[in-house]
Amino acid sequence: MTSTVPTLRDTIAEDLRTQITTGHLEPGDRLPSEPKLATHYKVSTPTIRQALGLLQAEGLIEKTHGKGNFVRAPLRRITYMGGAGIPFAADLQTTIRTTNIRARGHIRTLLKVPSNTPLTEFHCTAYEGETPRSVARIYVPRDLVPAAQLASPSWPDGRDEGGTETQETVTARLPTPEEAASLRISPTRTVLTITRIALNSVGRVIEAALLALPSDTADAFFTTHQTLKGGETDR
Repeated sequence: MTSTVPTLRDTIAEDLRTQITTGHLEPGDRLPSEPKLATHYKVSTPTIRQALGLLQAEGLIEKTHGKGNFVRAPLRRITYMGGAGIPFAADLQTTIRTTNIRARGHIRTLLKVPSNTPLTEFHCTAYEGETPRSVARIYVPRDLVPAAQLASPSWPDGRDEGGTETQETVTARLPTPEEAASLRISPTRTVLTITRIALNSVGRVIEAALLALPSDTADAFFTTHQTLKGGETDR
Protein backbone atom coordinates (compact mmCIF):
# COMPACT_ATOMS: atom_id res chain seq x y z
CA MET A 1 0.00 0.00 0.00
CA THR A 2 1.47 3.35 -1.01
CA SER A 3 0.76 6.78 0.40
CA THR A 4 0.76 10.04 -1.50
CA VAL A 5 3.00 12.76 -0.10
CA PRO A 6 1.32 16.18 -0.38
CA THR A 7 3.10 18.55 -2.73
CA LEU A 8 3.96 22.13 -1.77
CA ARG A 9 1.06 23.24 -3.94
CA ASP A 10 -1.36 20.99 -2.03
CA THR A 11 -0.01 22.03 1.38
CA ILE A 12 -0.38 25.73 0.59
CA ALA A 13 -3.85 25.23 -0.87
CA GLU A 14 -4.91 23.32 2.26
CA ASP A 15 -3.64 26.09 4.55
CA LEU A 16 -5.53 28.77 2.61
CA ARG A 17 -8.59 26.53 2.37
CA THR A 18 -8.61 26.13 6.16
CA GLN A 19 -8.35 29.90 6.64
CA ILE A 20 -11.38 30.36 4.38
CA THR A 21 -13.55 27.58 5.84
CA THR A 22 -12.83 28.63 9.45
CA GLY A 23 -13.66 32.28 8.75
CA HIS A 24 -10.15 33.68 9.20
CA LEU A 25 -10.53 34.83 5.60
CA GLU A 26 -14.09 36.02 4.92
CA PRO A 27 -16.08 36.46 1.70
CA GLY A 28 -14.86 39.55 -0.13
CA ASP A 29 -11.43 39.54 1.52
CA ARG A 30 -8.53 40.05 -0.84
CA LEU A 31 -5.72 37.53 -0.55
CA PRO A 32 -2.14 38.81 -0.37
CA SER A 33 -0.48 39.25 -3.75
CA GLU A 34 1.18 36.24 -5.35
CA PRO A 35 4.72 37.56 -4.63
CA LYS A 36 3.80 38.15 -0.96
CA LEU A 37 2.32 34.64 -0.69
CA ALA A 38 5.44 33.21 -2.33
CA THR A 39 7.61 35.00 0.24
CA HIS A 40 5.37 33.88 3.13
CA TYR A 41 5.40 30.21 2.11
CA LYS A 42 9.01 30.31 0.85
CA VAL A 43 8.12 28.93 -2.58
CA SER A 44 8.18 30.14 -6.17
CA THR A 45 5.40 32.25 -7.68
CA PRO A 46 4.37 29.44 -10.11
CA THR A 47 3.80 27.15 -7.11
CA ILE A 48 1.54 29.80 -5.54
CA ARG A 49 -0.39 30.11 -8.80
CA GLN A 50 -0.92 26.35 -8.86
CA ALA A 51 -2.23 26.41 -5.28
CA LEU A 52 -4.56 29.30 -6.06
CA GLY A 53 -5.73 27.45 -9.15
CA LEU A 54 -6.92 24.58 -6.96
CA LEU A 55 -8.95 26.97 -4.81
CA GLN A 56 -10.40 28.65 -7.89
CA ALA A 57 -11.46 25.24 -9.25
CA GLU A 58 -13.21 24.53 -5.95
CA GLY A 59 -15.06 27.84 -6.14
CA LEU A 60 -13.47 29.18 -2.94
CA ILE A 61 -11.73 32.15 -4.53
CA GLU A 62 -12.05 34.14 -7.73
CA LYS A 63 -9.45 36.15 -9.59
CA THR A 64 -10.29 39.64 -10.78
CA HIS A 65 -7.99 40.86 -13.51
CA GLY A 66 -5.83 43.75 -12.30
CA LYS A 67 -7.12 43.50 -8.72
CA GLY A 68 -6.11 40.13 -7.34
CA ASN A 69 -7.66 37.04 -5.76
CA PHE A 70 -10.72 37.36 -3.53
CA VAL A 71 -12.61 34.95 -1.27
CA ARG A 72 -15.94 34.07 -2.85
CA ALA A 73 -19.23 34.09 -1.01
CA PRO A 74 -20.54 30.51 -0.74
CA LEU A 75 -22.86 29.65 -3.61
CA ARG A 76 -26.27 28.32 -2.69
CA ARG A 77 -26.89 24.73 -3.67
CA ILE A 78 -29.43 24.30 -6.43
CA THR A 79 -31.64 21.27 -6.96
CA TYR A 80 -32.58 19.54 -10.16
CA MET A 81 -36.08 18.09 -9.79
CA GLY A 82 -36.33 14.93 -11.85
CA GLY A 83 -38.46 15.49 -14.95
CA ALA A 84 -39.28 19.05 -13.96
CA GLY A 85 -37.09 20.95 -16.41
CA ILE A 86 -34.42 23.41 -15.32
CA PRO A 87 -32.54 23.21 -11.98
CA PHE A 88 -34.30 25.19 -9.27
CA ALA A 89 -33.14 27.85 -6.84
CA ALA A 90 -34.68 31.15 -5.88
CA ASP A 91 -33.69 34.14 -8.01
CA LEU A 92 -32.12 32.16 -10.84
CA GLN A 93 -32.43 33.93 -14.16
CA THR A 94 -32.46 31.84 -17.35
CA THR A 95 -31.42 32.95 -20.80
CA ILE A 96 -32.64 30.90 -23.76
CA ARG A 97 -31.24 30.93 -27.27
CA THR A 98 -33.08 29.10 -30.07
CA THR A 99 -31.44 27.59 -33.14
CA ASN A 100 -32.78 25.45 -35.98
CA ILE A 101 -30.52 22.48 -36.69
CA ARG A 102 -30.56 19.05 -38.33
CA ALA A 103 -30.43 15.77 -36.41
CA ARG A 104 -27.00 14.18 -36.50
CA GLY A 105 -24.80 11.90 -34.43
CA HIS A 106 -25.62 11.43 -30.75
CA ILE A 107 -28.66 13.72 -30.86
CA ARG A 108 -30.20 11.76 -33.73
CA THR A 109 -29.69 8.57 -31.70
CA LEU A 110 -31.31 10.05 -28.58
CA LEU A 111 -34.35 11.29 -30.50
CA LYS A 112 -34.56 8.13 -32.66
CA VAL A 113 -35.11 10.12 -35.82
CA PRO A 114 -33.63 9.87 -39.32
CA SER A 115 -30.47 11.80 -40.09
CA ASN A 116 -31.10 15.46 -41.02
CA THR A 117 -34.55 15.57 -39.37
CA PRO A 118 -35.34 19.26 -38.64
CA LEU A 119 -34.91 20.06 -34.94
CA THR A 120 -35.12 23.10 -32.70
CA GLU A 121 -32.29 23.46 -30.18
CA PHE A 122 -32.89 25.48 -27.01
CA HIS A 123 -29.59 26.53 -25.39
CA CYS A 124 -30.41 27.54 -21.81
CA THR A 125 -28.13 29.03 -19.16
CA ALA A 126 -29.31 29.67 -15.59
CA TYR A 127 -27.55 32.46 -13.66
CA GLU A 128 -27.33 33.48 -10.03
CA GLY A 129 -26.44 37.12 -10.42
CA GLU A 130 -23.67 37.00 -13.00
CA THR A 131 -22.56 33.46 -12.12
CA PRO A 132 -23.68 30.63 -14.44
CA ARG A 133 -25.18 27.79 -12.37
CA SER A 134 -26.32 25.36 -15.07
CA VAL A 135 -26.34 24.91 -18.82
CA ALA A 136 -28.74 22.85 -20.89
CA ARG A 137 -29.30 21.99 -24.51
CA ILE A 138 -32.82 20.80 -25.30
CA TYR A 139 -33.66 19.26 -28.66
CA VAL A 140 -37.24 19.00 -29.95
CA PRO A 141 -38.43 17.82 -33.38
CA ARG A 142 -39.42 20.99 -35.16
CA ASP A 143 -42.94 19.78 -35.92
CA LEU A 144 -43.60 19.70 -32.16
CA VAL A 145 -42.51 23.30 -31.52
CA PRO A 146 -45.33 25.88 -31.81
CA ALA A 147 -44.58 28.74 -34.18
CA ALA A 148 -45.26 31.23 -31.38
CA GLN A 149 -42.54 29.61 -29.30
CA LEU A 150 -40.05 29.95 -32.13
CA ALA A 151 -40.86 33.66 -32.42
CA SER A 152 -40.61 34.23 -28.66
CA PRO A 153 -38.58 31.39 -27.08
CA SER A 154 -39.59 29.99 -23.72
CA TRP A 155 -38.84 26.73 -21.96
CA PRO A 156 -39.87 23.96 -24.41
CA ASP A 157 -42.67 21.74 -23.27
CA GLY A 158 -43.10 19.05 -25.88
CA ARG A 159 -44.59 16.86 -23.18
CA ASP A 160 -47.89 18.59 -23.82
CA GLU A 161 -48.02 16.34 -26.89
CA GLY A 162 -49.22 13.45 -24.73
CA GLY A 163 -45.95 12.86 -22.91
CA THR A 164 -46.27 10.00 -20.44
CA GLU A 165 -42.73 8.85 -19.71
CA THR A 166 -39.42 10.49 -18.84
CA GLN A 167 -36.11 8.62 -18.81
CA GLU A 168 -33.14 10.26 -17.07
CA THR A 169 -29.50 9.27 -16.76
CA VAL A 170 -27.29 11.00 -14.18
CA THR A 171 -23.50 11.00 -14.45
CA ALA A 172 -20.62 12.73 -12.63
CA ARG A 173 -17.64 13.52 -14.86
CA LEU A 174 -15.21 16.23 -15.90
CA PRO A 175 -16.76 18.97 -18.05
CA THR A 176 -16.28 19.24 -21.78
CA PRO A 177 -14.37 22.35 -22.89
CA GLU A 178 -17.69 23.91 -23.96
CA GLU A 179 -19.33 23.17 -20.58
CA ALA A 180 -16.33 24.54 -18.66
CA ALA A 181 -16.41 27.74 -20.72
CA SER A 182 -20.20 28.17 -20.37
CA LEU A 183 -20.15 27.55 -16.60
CA ARG A 184 -16.89 29.52 -16.17
CA ILE A 185 -15.30 26.72 -14.17
CA SER A 186 -11.98 24.91 -14.19
CA PRO A 187 -11.79 21.86 -16.51
CA THR A 188 -10.82 19.87 -13.41
CA ARG A 189 -14.05 20.68 -11.53
CA THR A 190 -16.55 17.82 -11.69
CA VAL A 191 -19.99 18.40 -13.18
CA LEU A 192 -23.26 16.58 -12.65
CA THR A 193 -24.79 15.77 -16.03
CA ILE A 194 -28.36 14.69 -16.73
CA THR A 195 -29.55 13.23 -20.01
CA ARG A 196 -33.35 13.41 -20.13
CA ILE A 197 -35.53 11.73 -22.74
CA ALA A 198 -39.30 12.41 -22.88
CA LEU A 199 -41.65 10.07 -24.75
CA ASN A 200 -45.33 10.48 -25.61
CA SER A 201 -48.08 7.89 -25.19
CA VAL A 202 -47.19 6.07 -28.42
CA GLY A 203 -43.49 5.88 -27.59
CA ARG A 204 -42.26 8.73 -29.77
CA VAL A 205 -39.30 10.65 -28.35
CA ILE A 206 -40.49 14.23 -28.21
CA GLU A 207 -37.60 15.83 -26.33
CA ALA A 208 -33.95 15.15 -25.55
CA ALA A 209 -32.21 17.35 -22.99
CA LEU A 210 -28.56 17.49 -21.95
CA LEU A 211 -27.92 19.38 -18.68
CA ALA A 212 -24.71 20.13 -16.78
CA LEU A 213 -24.25 21.61 -13.28
CA PRO A 214 -21.14 21.97 -11.07
CA SER A 215 -21.50 18.92 -8.85
CA ASP A 216 -20.21 20.56 -5.66
CA THR A 217 -23.14 23.02 -5.57
CA ALA A 218 -25.96 20.92 -7.02
CA ASP A 219 -28.29 18.11 -6.01
CA ALA A 220 -30.61 15.90 -8.06
CA PHE A 221 -33.97 14.89 -6.56
CA PHE A 222 -36.22 12.19 -7.99
CA THR A 223 -39.62 10.88 -6.90
CA THR A 224 -40.73 7.35 -7.82
CA HIS A 225 -44.41 6.41 -8.10
CA GLN A 226 -45.00 2.69 -7.85
CA THR A 227 -48.07 1.09 -9.42
CA LEU A 228 -49.23 -1.91 -7.40
CA LYS A 229 -51.08 -4.87 -8.86
CA GLY A 230 -54.09 -6.81 -7.62
CA GLY A 231 -56.21 -3.86 -6.64
CA GLU A 232 -53.72 -2.69 -4.02
CA THR A 233 -53.05 0.99 -3.52
CA ASP A 234 -49.66 2.58 -2.93
CA ARG A 235 -49.01 4.12 0.47
